[in-house]
Amino acid sequence: MLEHRTVGQLMTPKVARVQRGTMFREIVAVLKENDITAVPVVDDAGHPVGVVSEADLLTGGGEGGHAAATAETLMTSPAVCARPEWSFIEAAHVMKEHRVKRLPVVDEEGRLVGIVSRGDLLDVFLRPDHAIRAEIIEDVVVRALHEPPSAVGVEVGDGLVTLSGSLRRKSLIPVLVQMCRGVDGVVAVREHLAFDVDDAADVPGE
Repeated sequence: MLEHRTVGQLMTPKVARVQRGTMFREIVAVLKENDITAVPVVDDAGHPVGVVSEADLLTGGGEGGHAAATAETLMTSPAVCARPEWSFIEAAHVMKEHRVKRLPVVDEEGRLVGIVSRGDLLDVFLRPDHAIRAEIIEDVVVRALHEPPSAVGVEVGDGLVTLSGSLRRKSLIPVLVQMCRGVDGVVAVREHLAFDVDDAADVPGE
């Protein structure tokens, strides 16, 4: 399920890093060599203390100019970090709140163990349609709801799920829709479902 995907599963574990005293030209080289747009700045114990991005490099430099600039004078600080056990949703909310494109990931002692970017999170939505359909039928319809696979027609196109067919009880329809929304790669769900028994009156809130 999408909301159960963790930062630890999505992050890049081998992450480039620089230290406070790393000079401007060295930082540029690190970005180019690793094909990245930003790099965490760590202290001697491996704790992130900031992030230097391409934008920081272009606008920074100070009185001494770019040649004299170091990561400490260029970085955006403090570093906004994530934990490996965070969910996909938590990481996305923090990125939005702080208006950042990436989060250094730290362990329980605050040491850098990886980095997760908006691209890593968006990759979840690029899952093939056939894989989404198979999970909905096998894990949601059959295993979770105990319905035969033939009961529900599942069509998936570019992450949009369309459900048709008939369920045993009316109360299962919103349950099925909600569970489908939680499947990795699902963008939206439409349903055209019938039911055999209207038990909605027995469900609190209905």
